[in-house]
Amino acid sequence: MNCPGGDSFFTFPIIDFHVHLFPDQLFRAIWKAFERDYSWGVTYHLYTPEVIRFLRTRSVEKIVFSNYAHREGIAPSLNEWNLKLLEQDSDLYCFAAFHPGDPGYLNTLKEILAHPRVLGCKLQLLVQRFYPHDDRLNPLYQAVIEAGKRMLIHAGTGPVGNEFVGISQFRKLMKRFPELKVNVPHLGEMETESFFDLLGEYPGLYLDTAFAFFQREMRTDAVAADTLLRHQDRIVYGSDFPNLVFEWEREIRILKEMDLGDAFYRKIFWENGLRLLRESGAVR
Repeated sequence: MNCPGGDSFFTFPIIDFHVHLFPDQLFRAIWKAFERDYSWGVTYHLYTPEVIRFLRTRSVEKIVFSNYAHREGIAPSLNEWNLKLLEQDSDLYCFAAFHPGDPGYLNTLKEILAHPRVLGCKLQLLVQRFYPHDDRLNPLYQAVIEAGKRMLIHAGTGPVGNEFVGISQFRKLMKRFPELKVNVPHLGEMETESFFDLLGEYPGLYLDTAFAFFQREMRTDAVAADTLLRHQDRIVYGSDFPNLVFEWEREIRILKEMDLGDAFYRKIFWENGLRLLRESGAVR
C-alpha cells in the first residue's frame, strides 16, 4: 500500500501512544489471525519502516510502539529487535515484550528497563492468556515501579474479550499494586464507565483512545463528550496502527467532530503524552 502525505489535523504535532511494530513474519501471522479468528481484514498491510514513514507524513512526531510475546521464548528476541529499532530513531519509544514463563527474565528485564526510551512493558492478556494479577507477574510490576516506568496492559473486554480481561480482573491487580503506573488501551472498552471511575482511585492510571470510537463497526461503548472533557488530563491518543480495519484518520475525524475545544485536543494528542514521556525519563 502506498503512503501518500495525509491531512494535517492540528497546529501542533501528534504523539501516538499505541502503535504496533513487529518483525515482518510476526506482522504476517497477526494479520492472518485477525482474518481467521475475527474475520477482520486489516486495512494497512505495512511493515515497520512503512509504518513509521506513514505516521511521520501525518504529523506524528513521537511514536510509542509495543509488541507482545504470544508464548514463552519470544520476548528475548523481540526485545533485542526493539532495542535495535530504538537506536535507529530518537523519536521512537517502546513498551517492551514480556512473558512470565521465560526463565531468568528478571535480570534481562532490569537491563531493558534501564534504556531511557523503554517506557515499561506490554501485556496483551487477551492473547497471552494469563490474568493481570497472576503471581508470576509480581516481580515484573515491582521492577517497573522501582524503575519509574509504566505498564501498557490490554485489560478491557473490547473489541473482544475472554476470561483473562475485564474490570474485575484489573481491579485485583490495582488493589495489589496501587502505585503501579498503567496505560489501559481502548478507553477500557467494553467497560469504559468502570475504567473511567478507576481514574479517581489511581493517579498513575491513564487510558488511550485506540479502537474506542467505532460504535457502528465494532459495537464499542459510546463515550459522552462530558466524560471525555472531565477526564481530559488522563487520556492519551493511540491509533493501534497499522492493525486497523478502517482508515487511519477516521478516529481523529470522529473526535474532532465532537467539537471538544482546542485545549482538549492539544492535551490528548500532545501534552498528556509528552508528560508521560517526561515522567518515564524518556525526554526532558
